[in-house]
Amino acid sequence: MTENEIQDAARRLGVALDARQARALLRFRDLLVEANQRFNLTALTDDASILALHFLDSLTAVQVIRGLQANHSAALELIDVGAGGGFPGIPLKIALPELRVTLMDGTAKKVQFCAEVIRTLALQHIRAIQDRAEEAGHRPEHRERYDVAIARAVAPMPTLAEYLLPLTRVGGTCIAMKGSDAQAEAARAAGAIARLGGAIAAVTPVTLPGRDERRALIVINKLHPTPQAYPRRGGAPRKSPLP
Repeated sequence: MTENEIQDAARRLGVALDARQARALLRFRDLLVEANQRFNLTALTDDASILALHFLDSLTAVQVIRGLQANHSAALELIDVGAGGGFPGIPLKIALPELRVTLMDGTAKKVQFCAEVIRTLALQHIRAIQDRAEEAGHRPEHRERYDVAIARAVAPMPTLAEYLLPLTRVGGTCIAMKGSDAQAEAARAAGAIARLGGAIAAVTPVTLPGRDERRALIVINKLHPTPQAYPRRGGAPRKSPLP
């Protein structure tokens, strides 16, 4: 993987990266591969998979976020729920430096890795915190604070909505990065989303350069405050998803 390859692939998504941003992603690749030898961060360790299924997949949300930023006077506050090894939050921060990003994950080693990446790349206005969405959604410093809540491959849509919407301010947006079944997932979760204060704004298909997999972004507008009972604690969002 080279700087030019990263820039060319991103350009095919409509995302322009300069040489400094491409170098940052290359350094992120190095850190990911090295850390993966110490503990399990990802099953994808070859350059082609990291480029397509981590970097480019993360960058598919750039156009939606840019559209939101155009209608927002201040820098957007984004939380990446279940960030794992830093996806999609770190590539989004690199591509959109004006974003203010919180990476949240429940696993200490993953949070520590994200913090290492932030330090090594000297990224500003981004932090990594250890917490669970069903707990963070009740904390005053997180509840209905963020302009954008995003997650990739975290949970089925009714569960994910219960994680994301309590963190999102009224007027804000949730982005669920999903696969080929996104349209059906959105339809099944519409009732749960409404109960949590949201409404589906769009299910936007996305394609990755050189890949056949179908993907989509489920975009949800936060219309009303989330009832105080949500998110439910004790693993209830996963065990008993809202109908």
